[in-house]
Amino acid sequence: MTKPNKPIIWTISGSDCSGGAGIAADIKTGHALGVEVCHLTTANTVQNSEKLVSINPVDVDILSQQAELLLTDKMPNVIKVGLLANIEQVKWLSVWLSEVKERNSSIKVVYDPVGQASVGGKFSHLSVSDLRLFLKMVDVITPNSHEAQWLATSKSIEVKALAVDIMKLGVNSVIIKGGHAFTEGASNEDFCTDYCLHTLTDDDSSKMSEDETIEYALRSAKVDTNYSHGGGCSFASALAAFIAHGHLVRDAFTLTKAFINQGLSKNAGKHDHYGAFEQTYCPTEKSFFPTVSSSINHKYRKLAAFKSLGLKRQTHNPNSMNNTGEQKLGLYPVIDSLYWLKRLLPLGLQIIQLRIKNKTEAELDAIIAEAVELAKPYQTRLFINDYWQLAIKHGAYGVHIGQEDLQTTPIEQIHKAGIRLGISTHGCYEFLLAQQLKPSYLAIGAIYPTKTKNMTGQIQGVANLAELLNLATDIPVVAIGGINHERAPEVLATGVDSIAVVTGITEAESPEESVRLFQKLLGHT
Repeated sequence: MTKPNKPIIWTISGSDCSGGAGIAADIKTGHALGVEVCHLTTANTVQNSEKLVSINPVDVDILSQQAELLLTDKMPNVIKVGLLANIEQVKWLSVWLSEVKERNSSIKVVYDPVGQASVGGKFSHLSVSDLRLFLKMVDVITPNSHEAQWLATSKSIEVKALAVDIMKLGVNSVIIKGGHAFTEGASNEDFCTDYCLHTLTDDDSSKMSEDETIEYALRSAKVDTNYSHGGGCSFASALAAFIAHGHLVRDAFTLTKAFINQGLSKNAGKHDHYGAFEQTYCPTEKSFFPTVSSSINHKYRKLAAFKSLGLKRQTHNPNSMNNTGEQKLGLYPVIDSLYWLKRLLPLGLQIIQLRIKNKTEAELDAIIAEAVELAKPYQTRLFINDYWQLAIKHGAYGVHIGQEDLQTTPIEQIHKAGIRLGISTHGCYEFLLAQQLKPSYLAIGAIYPTKTKNMTGQIQGVANLAELLNLATDIPVVAIGGINHERAPEVLATGVDSIAVVTGITEAESPEESVRLFQKLLGHT
């Protein structure tokens, strides 16, 4: 069996003869987002843009034969499930998915619980009880608000309560789409908030919570259009495609929201009839990306921007005519001792981060106090990793915190002290969340696998770095993780403002020569 050039998703769903929803939407979405799509048709429907006439289920034996044959050469990364037309199909799929996941535990299942057609009429008469065994095989479920209320036992109108109830059915993650009704628990005609309750896994190495679950909410202005037929199918298949490309749920969720916003915007203002949602391409334009609605962003929504680094900067487009050659942040060494600080400070660097681990409080106090004094005669901006209280106490230039520390670090105190703030991010969700806090700089990583930290599931790669830079504002962006002299040119070609380097300097045969070579690559001599 030859290895496919693209990730593979399967769609197990119904056929919409009008071409707007179901398998037609899934295939168009998958191809738009660079995945190969295999399809198993559960039912042939008779419908158009005005009404649903009939559902004609496909025999389970045919579905079983198709699935087993496809497994021999088209093993899926993700399986998207839509319309299940009868209890026989549910029973077969429940058993089959259990067997497949035993053979390949990495396969994810995304379920769009299609209950009622947008034009009216029910697709099936299945009950929640009928679906219980199947739902235990589901990784992500994507109901709209009406479907969520059907699935939940509490019958609440509060989105989190609904998600908690649905998660009890055995699914790992619940995404409730807000376009049909509530926005963050209340009706809002101008905005739509999609909500995700996600079970933390070993892949979520940048955790912002000690709980077993974490919430994500994404808010966008509603798009005024009637061209939304198949939007729910497209949402679930886009989510499946982004997961198949290796994105974590939070980032796949964010990219999917942008994809839907982009597709709806293609027909903004059109109301001539109930038209098909337009599947476009992978979103890159910042205007289509949502706002992150989180407790952190809400808490600090009125906080002014943190002090800047005081450097003029280029556009993030390396080919833009607006590039002026003005000084950028440049090389950003991350070191773990006063020894390295003393050795690197004389080399004319714009910025250094001191990241100390495994010291007592008294030792940390003394080290940070000395570090700040050592940096004073130089123009180098000294950032202290994590220890914001000591950074404030000793008057450091800035403090750097990880995404996992945002919940517990009172960043308003850092702001009040007048020192700068840098924040780590891993993927588009965290990048947008941190960007809304208006820090002094943002770090993105890990670009490549790194020796210093386990970044399982969070390797960004150069292509993803370039896409993230499309979402950047005037806040400087630093790339970090596994960057050496050989890799630096392709990282810098993205237009990123700075590259952070750890072992590429501290494990070099000649650290000073390594710094000079990095500076040369950065255009700093």
